[in-house]
Amino acid sequence: MDWVYVLNVIGVFVFAISGTLTAIDNGFDVVGASIIAFITALGGGTLRDLLIGKTPVGWMLDTNYLWVILGALLVSYLFKEHIQRLRKSMFIFDTIGIGVFTILGLQTTLEVGLNPAVAILMGVVSAVFGGVIRDVLSNIVPLIFRSEIYASTCVVGGLVYLLLEMLHVPFTLNMLFSMAVIFVIRYFAVTRKWSLKF
Repeated sequence: MDWVYVLNVIGVFVFAISGTLTAIDNGFDVVGASIIAFITALGGGTLRDLLIGKTPVGWMLDTNYLWVILGALLVSYLFKEHIQRLRKSMFIFDTIGIGVFTILGLQTTLEVGLNPAVAILMGVVSAVFGGVIRDVLSNIVPLIFRSEIYASTCVVGGLVYLLLEMLHVPFTLNMLFSMAVIFVIRYFAVTRKWSLKF
């Protein structure tokens, strides 16, 4: 199995858990939690595919993602207390997730012939807009509208990816390095409370 696919599946799983926990915290029922989990995990990629005219959207061609979300729902409800205690660890997986989705979203956009600036924007959409929709539906101010460094991390990672591609760095190495840049910036932004607030 392709390791990029595995990372993508892990990202979907973790984002679905994040959505489910948000729904539980807000008192949603199982149906509401399922919708929030789906939107959190796949909303960004769905929006990206619609914007660039790539249909059917990705998850419609691979129903494994729906099973992954169902599994995340079950895990969230069965092991809620344990997961709540592991939320710091979940943050690490979430950061891996935004790294994967940023680069995959960027690469997907380049493949349909759109320019690099648009590709970076679509990478950001892939990574963060599922969370934006989740927060709006949950009546929470979305993370990208707060002072915390989040979407800007994806932009930096996308720029690094494009630069290394211009230098003809092999795809696998380029993707790993660009994801690492996103991970490191996001990790230190959270642990050291960096922000863009003036």
